[in-house]
Parts: sequence; structure tokens; C-alpha cells
Amino acid sequence: MQLVFHPLDPAFVTSVRSGGPDANGQPAETAISDGQGVPCRSCLRDVPQGEPYLILAARPFPKPQPYAELGPIFLCAGDCSPWDGPGLPPILHTSPDYLLKAYCRDDRIIYGTGQITRSSEIESYAAQLLSRGDVAYVDVRSARNNCFQTRITAAP
Repeated sequence: MQLVFHPLDPAFVTSVRSGGPDANGQPAETAISDGQGVPCRSCLRDVPQGEPYLILAARPFPKPQPYAELGPIFLCAGDCSPWDGPGLPPILHTSPDYLLKAYCRDDRIIYGTGQITRSSEIESYAAQLLSRGDVAYVDVRSARNNCFQTRITAAP
């Protein structure tokens, strides 16, 4: 099974970068990257040292509902190319493990699928989950801070 790793919604990213509100209705904060642990949810790479980045709240779901988690994320402050590469994005190589959770078509967590997964096993566990008929997508989150990283779907 071929997997697709999705960057955050480009329309939301463009809006926030141009001063629009984040998921909490606030403008993003700006900081300068130290080059470590600043994963951009658009290009799915770490923001380079010395470069500005945005800190904001994001809800990577179509609308608020009980399972639509909201939390802090980072974005390159300037334009970057949204991830469209094959394989595991660079930001998923920076930690030894991540939290993976499956969701159904109604954007609800499928209980029993949440698992702390080693970086080297993300693709195999995601493929296992996506092979189930009830799974629409898998979200990857930080295993330590629960921050959203990326969404995985099966390639059409």
C-alpha cells in the first residue's frame, strides 16, 4: 500500500501567514528557529536555524466536534513548498517515536488504534490501520507533547 503524508491545509496556512486567525481566533506568534525541534506542518521539514517561524493553534479537522483535537503547531513564517514527496517526511525522523491514531470518515477516533509507534514503524502501522474498512485516515502526533504532525491516507 502506498501512503500519502499530507501537509496542513494550504488555505489555512496561507490565511495564517497573511495575518488571519488561528484555530483559537488569534494571530500567530513569531519566533526565530534554533534549528532543533521546530517542525513546519506545511513543508514537513524543520524550520532552519535563524529563520522565522509561526506558533499557532491548529485543528486539522473540517469542523469543531468532540474528537477534533486542537493544539499548538509551527509553520515556516515565509512561503515554503507544501510536502508532496514520497516516503516518510523529514519531520518524522526527528523523534524516536510518535503517536498514531486512526479516524473514521466521520472524523471520530477509532478506539483501540492509538499507539506509540517507533519512527521506523510508522509506515507499516499506518498501512495496517488503513487496510481496515473503517479507517479513513491516520493522524501522527508527537508522543511527548501530543502536537499534530501530519495526516496519512492511502494513495488512491
